[in-house]
Amino acid sequence: MELQQTQPEGFSSPDHLSPASDTNDTTASLAVSEAPSSLVAKRTDDDSVVLIVHASVGSGHRSAAYAIAEALEELSEQAAENPDTPEKQLEARTRTEVLDILDFGRIVFDGDKTASMFTGWTRPFYDLTWRYTLTGRLLWGGGTIWARVMYPKFVEYVREVKPKAIVCTHITAANVAVSARMLTGLGFPIICVPTDYEAEGLWPHLHTDLFCVANEHMAETLRPRRVPEDRILITGIPASPAFSRRYDRVAPRERLGIPDDKQMVLALAGAKLPQPYVHFRDQLDQILPFMHTMNTLHLVIVAGADEDYAAAVRRRVSDLGLTNVTVLNYVNNMAELMEASDLVICKSGGLTVTECLCAKAPMILLGRAYGQEKANVRMLTGAGAAMSATTPRELLDTLRHIDDHTASADAMLINASLLRRPHAAQDIAQATFDLIMKEPPRDPKLRAKHFLHFYWGHKPAHTR
Repeated sequence: MELQQTQPEGFSSPDHLSPASDTNDTTASLAVSEAPSSLVAKRTDDDSVVLIVHASVGSGHRSAAYAIAEALEELSEQAAENPDTPEKQLEARTRTEVLDILDFGRIVFDGDKTASMFTGWTRPFYDLTWRYTLTGRLLWGGGTIWARVMYPKFVEYVREVKPKAIVCTHITAANVAVSARMLTGLGFPIICVPTDYEAEGLWPHLHTDLFCVANEHMAETLRPRRVPEDRILITGIPASPAFSRRYDRVAPRERLGIPDDKQMVLALAGAKLPQPYVHFRDQLDQILPFMHTMNTLHLVIVAGADEDYAAAVRRRVSDLGLTNVTVLNYVNNMAELMEASDLVICKSGGLTVTECLCAKAPMILLGRAYGQEKANVRMLTGAGAAMSATTPRELLDTLRHIDDHTASADAMLINASLLRRPHAAQDIAQATFDLIMKEPPRDPKLRAKHFLHFYWGHKPAHTR
């Protein structure tokens, strides 16, 4: 099976399209793109293509897309060893293409910079509009407007490729895929994979063949939106297999010089987008003067690619004379570090908390949460799988509690087993192949063509 990151001809390949890339945001581009003169090379008539479409708005949606692609590739390789059934033969000749939907827009814009617009004073407005409109009863079904207005190039791409299925890890990708199917008249299934612990009200509910959701709580949100039971599958959120592997806990601690009698607390303070981490970093900075009082804890701060921030924290640690704080720059072994940690302090992004769950790392979710991150906080703290702290005082109080009661982290780890689904990507991949082998549904609601489709749902299962 061949796995490709694909984009229309004439586009450059920015760093953020690489699955291994997690560098800081680069200069935004704003340009009207030309229609491609040709599409993917090396495609043959025998190819069976599955498109996995994300949006480069942060790194989580892309990471989930690549996790699913890797799982599809593994299934294809296994089928090629023994293609004794029509299903196995299909899997064996399937090729996966990972696409960024933003590359197909009439106007190519930087999704990361756009996402940063919702990290300042606009956050409460984002929170109000993210989940519910009119208490959750007015919902979006799907329509051709997305493709007609912004993404006609993707429609032509789909018309040329004739994919066997499209898997979407971002809401924009899902709506454009529905538009493309309506406009091309093709019968491929669309699989939606929300990457948080709640589904936004603008997912194309009535035109999605399968929702792969994190847990039963999410499924209960879709049912009042009139998504049929046979279109809901509880798989978990797909994370890279690296976070489900087991590692030697001792080796990374020895490299960092952390004594055996210390609890290692990993603070994830660096990411591709620095803006959402401004408040997070400030809160960490305010607890540093008190770290000398926590005798059983050793704090490891990961600053990411922001060298100026890393240098500033090192100076402050040195000025305070702290021996139980270590500052790291960008790391390539995050899964290993998580497994070696007794506790992780992080933001409540969907992929980050899922990686912690898979790595069996208890969490403190730091900062005021909005939109999908608020839903993540509610889910994890409600299950007892994480603690949350909104202010530096709360964080300090929580760390002191764990310092005094080490069993608190163990309790979170036990409770997290309710949510941990390390094989989510494999389950989604298998469900995708299962859908491909089925006859296209005859349900007119799933295949009807609309320009705009809103509908009235039932009373939400979970209100806020």
